Amino acid sequence: MKYVILIHSNPQPWGHPTGDYVAEVQALPKEEREKLDADFEKLLGELQERGELVGGEALGDPATSTLYRWKAGGPTSNDGPYAESKEHLAGFFKIDVESQERAEEIAARFAGPGETVELRPIMVFGDDGE
Repeated sequence: MKYVILIHSNPQPWGHPTGDYVAEVQALPKEEREKLDADFEKLLGELQERGELVGGEALGDPATSTLYRWKAGGPTSNDGPYAESKEHLAGFFKIDVESQERAEEIAARFAGPGETVELRPIMVFGDDGE
């Protein structure tokens, strides 16, 4: 079962890793920040060892995005950020796991201070279930 873990964040200024720019993380003692970083690296290592991590990428500043919409019979574009929100999509990880329960377990471990994590199944077209 393939899922995408979407990392939403509100860092100002924008940067990666997002935790370095989120007020909730910056307020933590240095030792706690270092433990968060170490725990995250450990999680990524575990996922790689188990063959569950398919890939992932950090995304650029939403202010550099362009939104395309269909309007008046054709596409139009607007400069970013694309959302009317303080939170923006900061990055994603693609995982391939045995069950929804395993995906939920992993996604919960991705959630950090000041961030919102979204777990979404990837649609598979033409899959007959085998």
